[in-house]
Amino acid sequence: MAAPSRNWLYDVFPSFRGEDVRVAFLSHFLKELDRKLISAFKDNEIERSGSIGPELKNAIRDSRIAVVIFSTNYASSSWCLNELLEIVNCKEEFGQMVIPVFYGLDPTHVRKQTGYFGKVFEETCLQSTEK
Repeated sequence: MAAPSRNWLYDVFPSFRGEDVRVAFLSHFLKELDRKLISAFKDNEIERSGSIGPELKNAIRDSRIAVVIFSTNYASSSWCLNELLEIVNCKEEFGQMVIPVFYGLDPTHVRKQTGYFGKVFEETCLQSTEK
């Protein structure tokens, strides 16, 4: 399905677990995007809470491409999983391009929700539904 014509605020929205990738990967990735004049949403000023706020939801919706950086602890964050849900919705609704990056883990563990990734994914989902 072709993406409807839109005015995107950002070229790229990176979804990531900060403790896993912020220094070793994300800083280099964002620096390279800046060097190529590709605008990326930067979450530095967003206030964290249990669920994604309207500002973050808008940033996801206003991005042409979502880069989801799956890392060991990505699924341990309900924040990350809520971002991912919004990204999937935008892919379906707007034809947003989604690019997965597997940082330090086997892609099959994400796909099949196995290994450590699967274990923390299940725990995070159970915690979220118990609230």
